[in-house]
Amino acid sequence: MTSSSKNITSAKTCVLLIIFLNFCIYSSLAINYGADKASTEFIKTSCSITSFPSLCFTSLSSHTSAIQTSSRLLAQTSLSVALNHVVLTSAALLKLSKAPGIKPGEVGPMNDCLEELTDSIDELKRSMGEMSELNGSPKYELLISDIQTWVSAALTDEDTCMDGFAAKAGNTKNVVRGRILNVVHLTSNALSLINNYNSLHG
Repeated sequence: MTSSSKNITSAKTCVLLIIFLNFCIYSSLAINYGADKASTEFIKTSCSITSFPSLCFTSLSSHTSAIQTSSRLLAQTSLSVALNHVVLTSAALLKLSKAPGIKPGEVGPMNDCLEELTDSIDELKRSMGEMSELNGSPKYELLISDIQTWVSAALTDEDTCMDGFAAKAGNTKNVVRGRILNVVHLTSNALSLINNYNSLHG
């Protein structure tokens, strides 16, 4: 075989290899796109049963790879999102409670609110721990009952925190209630998705 023939053969091999690699890449992208699209539709449909479907979808739509089309993973992820927001809100309110502009009459309700959020965080963490054990567990009924109880308690704690500012006026009340309302809605959505998963499981 001449040098020219070898070069032609080598070039053809390279072209075929590039075509094959591109095919593999595009196939992988198509599969991932299809999976993400299916997961997005699943999340949107599932969120429609919650009290705050728009917030539910926006808070979970970036977690398609973690959720896939699993009701259990959806409930677990929504619980994780709620927990993260409660932690962030608690940190923000702790900082606000030490700000120089806070009024003396707001200190008590703020401290009470922070205690309620601490309880909520603990209850949501316990729920997360139990959620990770649910799949295939022979203690499913006990675990799901505990999870529902703890998430409900967390929701009550968050509501109590917000109620402490009901009679107050001013910017602090607006900031606190705005932040708490967001976590109340996220926790409410998580509870709805947990209840929905349980109904499907049964």
